Amino acid sequence: MSATSAQPQPTEPQSRLLRTAFRGFAAIEKVGNKLPNPFWLFWILAGVVAVLSAVLAAAGVSAVHPGTHETIKVQSLLSKDGLAMAVEGAVDNFAAFPPLATILTVMFGIAVAERSGLFSALLRRMVARVPGRYLTFALSMTAMVSHVAGDAAYVTLIPLGALVFRAAGRSPVLGCIVAYVSISAGYDASPSLTTTDVLLSSISTAAAHTIDAHYVVTPVANYFFGLGSSVLVALVITLVVDKVLARRADLQPDEPVTALGAGEREAIEVTGRQQRALRVTGLVAAGFIAFLALAMVPASSPLRGEGGGIVDSPVIGGMALVLGVFFAVLGTVYGRMTGTFSAPRDIIAAMVEGTRAMAPILVLFFAISQFLAYFKWTNIGDVLAVTGAETLRDLHLHGWAVLVGIAVLITFMNLVITSGSALWALAAPVLVPMLMLIGIEPETTQAVYRVADSVTNCVTPMSPYFVMALGFIQQHRKSAGIGTLASFTIPIAAVVWVVWIAFFVAWYLLGIPFGIN
Repeated sequence: MSATSAQPQPTEPQSRLLRTAFRGFAAIEKVGNKLPNPFWLFWILAGVVAVLSAVLAAAGVSAVHPGTHETIKVQSLLSKDGLAMAVEGAVDNFAAFPPLATILTVMFGIAVAERSGLFSALLRRMVARVPGRYLTFALSMTAMVSHVAGDAAYVTLIPLGALVFRAAGRSPVLGCIVAYVSISAGYDASPSLTTTDVLLSSISTAAAHTIDAHYVVTPVANYFFGLGSSVLVALVITLVVDKVLARRADLQPDEPVTALGAGEREAIEVTGRQQRALRVTGLVAAGFIAFLALAMVPASSPLRGEGGGIVDSPVIGGMALVLGVFFAVLGTVYGRMTGTFSAPRDIIAAMVEGTRAMAPILVLFFAISQFLAYFKWTNIGDVLAVTGAETLRDLHLHGWAVLVGIAVLITFMNLVITSGSALWALAAPVLVPMLMLIGIEPETTQAVYRVADSVTNCVTPMSPYFVMALGFIQQHRKSAGIGTLASFTIPIAAVVWVVWIAFFVAWYLLGIPFGIN
């Protein structure tokens, strides 16, 4: 049945449910719009920490560390020592912020690959000639791959989704929705390593040091789970879209679906030169990975860790540099073969442009780094972690129940704080050490966070990409509004959340490694 043919409207109970959901999201949007920019939000939270630390320190609040049996006392940030730390340590707090250098190192390489046109060509190649019956899954799975390009995936893939659906005789509105939901609802799932892996693992490592100063959460700590999740989320989105949402009558665009013009076909097709460049780039990628693997085969290899270990090897520990070099090499090869890069200076220019695009994140990182430094110095997080762990022990809850409860909490927080790095920077200092004290590893806590942080991205009006997706949809259906988009994203997000959480619980109970730990 065609996606654009007339079908019955939703039933009255469904309509009431959607209206209730819209009112709820309108309230969230109203509250969220009153929140300050995350930069100011973290400074406000820093002020709250300062006042709270003074009150708790005056009250003599403390806790006994279960491992060292040392008494942890809350320190006042408003004391002489606290103010000295805040002023004298500001530069060191920023410079020592774990994600700062690692994310920049990776972004140098990703900027080269993105500006060479490699990502755009790869995404177009993945969906351009897929048979119609597999188109939804192909587009959704392409979105999972596109996470390596970061937020640029939204700009590239949403209009591309509209074009490939239209080329297959399906509604371009549905193509926009599939692309948008797949990128946002599955943002922390990918078959390849991304900047998110580097960013989250850095924050998790810093949080884990509260309990174990030598604990390291590597960028590949959730790789197995991320790989499996990317396929699962793509399948769930495909089933919900093709079996349910594609039958809705309000998918009809303003103009009848027609064949693509020459210019539109050029926008989705890959030229012969680009195809050759993609093939060569793929061979280079395979060669790069094979070289690393073979170089680590000998037990005496300098790329192995102490005692011939792999997990503690320079390759795993320096994954940020490995990823940065990997994408820089691929981007350079592709750019030279297609003519995007004609001289070495073009590669440097691409890195500069990529760094410039990081400026808003670097500004946010400064505020986050100061807040985390204050929070750690006051020992509030340590006391909360110990107290929270004792409470959880007294409740005798199963580990999976605790993790599902945390997933619910993060899911609702994500409706308002849409920045994944900002939310994890806020939650990790308490959740990671607290769960470590009851035997749940940081990698597991980070994995459940990735699920909860991803799914509601596609439904919250606080996300700038929600508005962007709506703008692309309105190019094909001018009457579409926030309610139109939400009526599609809410049911998809609800099903994905339930299935993905069940998948996580099964993974956890079976004891399958989440990645290379």
